[in-house]
Amino acid sequence: MITEKTTTHSSTIAVSSESRFKKKLQLFWGDVKRSKVSLLFMTPFLLLFTMFIVVPIIISVALSFSYYNILESPKFIGFSNYKLLFVEDDIFMQAVGITLKFAVITGPIGYIMAFLLAWLISQIPTKYRFFYTLCFYAPSIASGTAMSVVWLYLFAGDRKGLLNNWLINLGIFDEPFLFLQDVRSIVPVIIIVSLWMSMGVGFLAFLAGLQNVPKDLYEAGGIDGIRNRWQQLWYITIPSVKPQLLFGAVMQVVASLQVFDVSIQLVGLPSPLYAGHTILTHLFDYAFIRFEMGYASAIAVVLFLLMMGLNRLIFNILGRD
Repeated sequence: MITEKTTTHSSTIAVSSESRFKKKLQLFWGDVKRSKVSLLFMTPFLLLFTMFIVVPIIISVALSFSYYNILESPKFIGFSNYKLLFVEDDIFMQAVGITLKFAVITGPIGYIMAFLLAWLISQIPTKYRFFYTLCFYAPSIASGTAMSVVWLYLFAGDRKGLLNNWLINLGIFDEPFLFLQDVRSIVPVIIIVSLWMSMGVGFLAFLAGLQNVPKDLYEAGGIDGIRNRWQQLWYITIPSVKPQLLFGAVMQVVASLQVFDVSIQLVGLPSPLYAGHTILTHLFDYAFIRFEMGYASAIAVVLFLLMMGLNRLIFNILGRD
């Protein structure tokens, strides 16, 4: 009797689960039919996104569990790459520390700078905005090689270096300081250059959002007791551009974790005592110099998970409304 009741109960659960699944499937297909025009327009993007984003991520995850040197077929080795990465690769752990330090400093500072500059530009007459926008945005789209030439001249470690020349003439230094070779100054130099080049897509998003805030809100705020621009910024402007703030934060995190070109152009690969070595630099080293693609894929997976975690944190802070 007990066995028959148990069997009947299990069958009832299975039938109810199957019916719920069928109902969900019917609702899904109903939504697809109602939105077929929208889905049709989205199809080219979804195909490209799947081909160039989803598929490479899946392949990278698969290769991270293998030994693959391009010349031979991938060989499954389990978690050996991850064990080597976190237990035996001291340079990788140093690169993680440098990358996180870089992200913690440049992320918030670059984010605040981009928003404040966009807000200041939005206060000036419309006919002058294009010029100032171009001046701040141009460094982010300029060639890394071209930009590094300017900064290499500024931080050159001899008396012809612009900064050394100024400091020696002012009597602050007696002899040139090796800004790009001294392990104490490499990370600060990279941070300075990266901040100067950080007015990118997030900056443009802030500027577009600020220009679309309804003027009626400021007039209503004036009636309600708002008397100066700082109060307008805090009580009206910032709440009105929260979507742009979220987008800019995500872009800033991604950019701060992907620092690579600036480090390579200024201090080389490898940098002195790996003082400017980042996660992406470590990935490039193993992928395109040593051709250890399995190990490089493991590094890429760790970087991807780090980005996902930080972006989820940003969504929890800025995306609740």
